[in-house]
Amino acid sequence: MTYRDKVVVVTGASSGIGYVTAKAFAARGAIIVGVARREELLQRLAEECRRHSPASGYLVGDLGERAFAERVVADTVTRHGRLDVLINNAGISKHKQLYHMTAEEAEAVMRINFLSCVWTTFAAIPHMLRQGGGTIVNVSSFAAKVTPAREAVYAASKAAMNAFSEGLWHDLAGSNVHATVVHVGPIDTEIWEKTDEPTAYRGRKLPPTAVSQAIFRAIERRLPEVWVPGIMRLAWWFRLVAPGLFRAGAGRFDPVPPDVIAAARRRAGGA
Repeated sequence: MTYRDKVVVVTGASSGIGYVTAKAFAARGAIIVGVARREELLQRLAEECRRHSPASGYLVGDLGERAFAERVVADTVTRHGRLDVLINNAGISKHKQLYHMTAEEAEAVMRINFLSCVWTTFAAIPHMLRQGGGTIVNVSSFAAKVTPAREAVYAASKAAMNAFSEGLWHDLAGSNVHATVVHVGPIDTEIWEKTDEPTAYRGRKLPPTAVSQAIFRAIERRLPEVWVPGIMRLAWWFRLVAPGLFRAGAGRFDPVPPDVIAAARRRAGGA
């Protein structure tokens, strides 16, 4: 499959999966529009992409704001005349005890991790229909399939993305607009440095290139979903066939400290 002169929007492009993916598309000749909040990092990305694709650029803003998310698509089409691939990768971490969370924090996570994907997708579909086709890639998380402790809100945001993606499979059938979702496990990115509370996970982390390679595979084979790494699917099956054992194991892996519950009870006015 050739990507030369294809127009590709990558959200969350200032680091990690988005940064690596944008560079990989540019190396194949695609025109990149990187989107994130950190302009200095986007400038560096654009410089690297322009070595292969001189028309590449970036847009700076908060995808948690609907107006900006929609403007990303509108500006891209105005500047380049089309949009071939939309990669909804932007996301924020939220690893925190439920007792320490606020409704405002939960809403912010949903806006960036899920609603931004909805806003950009709805804005992109008419253009893709008009030009005869396109691809929407939603980068989700393994947490949406097997939810760890302290990640109820984060997992919910990604589970919503999963359900939205599955709906797109059916609703876009026959349109030549392909939607795919990438279920991502532990990847070595800066998101691990941005958790509100320490994580219990100490296992292996794959490089971001593992995800970018999976994205190309999903596009070129028109796969509805891919897992990175694929072995994570086994844990999902275990969660389905033995939910009680899964909950027991998850509870032992990262239990809620009794003092956290006691403090929450005191704040609630209990004994």
